[in-house]
Amino acid sequence: MKRRTLLLAAAFGAVAGISQAQDFPSGSVDYIIPFGPGGESDITARFQQPHFSELYGEELVISYQPGGGGAVGWSQLNGMAGDGSKIMGINLPHIIVKPHQGDVGFQTEDITAVYMFHYTPDAIVVHADSPYQSLDDLIADAKANPNAVTFSGSGKGTANHLAQVQFDALAGIDTTYVSFQGTGASVTALLGQQVKAAWGYTTVGAAQGDQVRMLAVAMEERHPAFPDVPTFRELGYDMVSGAYRGIAVPNSASEEVRQQVSDAIAKINADPAFQKKMIDGGFALLDVGYGADMDAFMAEKSEGYLTAAREAGVIE
Repeated sequence: MKRRTLLLAAAFGAVAGISQAQDFPSGSVDYIIPFGPGGESDITARFQQPHFSELYGEELVISYQPGGGGAVGWSQLNGMAGDGSKIMGINLPHIIVKPHQGDVGFQTEDITAVYMFHYTPDAIVVHADSPYQSLDDLIADAKANPNAVTFSGSGKGTANHLAQVQFDALAGIDTTYVSFQGTGASVTALLGQQVKAAWGYTTVGAAQGDQVRMLAVAMEERHPAFPDVPTFRELGYDMVSGAYRGIAVPNSASEEVRQQVSDAIAKINADPAFQKKMIDGGFALLDVGYGADMDAFMAEKSEGYLTAAREAGVIE
């Protein structure tokens, strides 16, 4: 009788687990952004929010946990509930580079990434009045005047900084990178013509319009919103890069919950209305889900970012 009772309990437990998995989301989901409001992580979360409610009939509640360039939030992720009620935004290269810069409370392998849904492609951006009409113009100046071509960018060890290091190596030039606190400050310096160019993103082109000109974008194909701007690859430089964003769950989440969160975000990503918002904003969509694809994606990006970070001198 005791054995039969145990078997029945196990069976009911399994059924309950299946039911819980099928019910996702079983209530509102807390979506934690490990930065302050107003940045691109917040903007894209706000884009996702109404589509989540429409698709699943539950609220996606956005909150912020800023500090340490995302490290405060990521260091606390694995202490949160793993039942699917808590998800957190993640950013590359941040979660790859930061643990190599010191004790930030987490390691890259601690982060359970379940879906990467977009990136902001790196782009060389100049003022509308710049004498650089093309990427060749900028490169010619940089070769004739080493270190005289100045770029603004959003911080050290960021996607902007690593892009500058990577492109200098590809083009055989030496430029000067000037670090600012965030994209906003970097763009302000460009608009004020304090620098000759900026390592920014396609989102800068979308936001600033006729005030700026993009010389090239680090994408596999041209951005739909900027069909006249060539890719670096078209111009002979093998460079596809940017700031990548996605979703992680606490490492206590079951395989079922991990897959369900991945599938939920993928469904939003496939919504034509969501896609239009993202493209109009200068973002580029990704579709990297949980499992082998994510493992391969993270391995590839880790190798590239860590190599560039060492060359930039931001890690040993």
